Amino acid sequence: MSVLTISGLRIAFGGLVAVQDLNLAVEQGSVHALIGPNGAGKTTVLNCISRFYTPDQGSIRFEGKELTAQPDHRLARLGIARTFQNLELFADLSVLDNVRIARHGFQRATLLEVLWNLSRRRRDETEQRERAEAIIESVGLAVHRHARVRDLPYGTQKLVELARSIALEPRLLLLDEPAAGMNQREIGRLGELLLEIRERLDATLLLIEHNMSLVMGISQRITVMQHGAFLAEGTPAEIEKNPAVISAYLGGGKYGRRA
Repeated sequence: MSVLTISGLRIAFGGLVAVQDLNLAVEQGSVHALIGPNGAGKTTVLNCISRFYTPDQGSIRFEGKELTAQPDHRLARLGIARTFQNLELFADLSVLDNVRIARHGFQRATLLEVLWNLSRRRRDETEQRERAEAIIESVGLAVHRHARVRDLPYGTQKLVELARSIALEPRLLLLDEPAAGMNQREIGRLGELLLEIRERLDATLLLIEHNMSLVMGISQRITVMQHGAFLAEGTPAEIEKNPAVISAYLGGGKYGRRA
């Protein structure tokens, strides 16, 4: 069953068509990769799903709900979270505080209970802090929990952003180049972590990534874009052998070439 369905998506910026007549169906519980050369329109698709952009035409449906009719601030409540190609973190706050902020929507205390610091508010704070600590531990950031984010290496900051996104407990997680800035050992661990997150949250992952070893290693389905349009779709084995994909994206080499 498809949890996310995109039909006839088109968006242009001035005279430049960034995405043209894209159709995409993402199956529930899957890891679905969206790949293609730089400028293919991949991040633009994610920006349309997450409501940073409003498409010129087309439909985006998540669990039967039309997302183009939703304001962006409602997406977390609908069960959608994302990471960004360019980091969107509170750089001067600690790792723990970044993750705790994402847990704000799970607090049950009323405004009066917060203002008067009543017992339910204190229990809320304790519960959400413990949950944030557990998430930090699960992604391997426990040693950095009190570190200021801007002081961490870029690859570690990417993990902070991932931790913050899963703190929202999404059913659909949009990942925009999560492996950027990581070495091969870290990327291997990231692949294991993403599969763990999918199982733990019973979530669906839509992944944009240039590292083809990661894409081929964890995806059940891959959609390839070129020049804003659909090029091919299939299993990793099918995509690996697809002549059009090899020509347009892989450049004839196995996995290694970045676009």
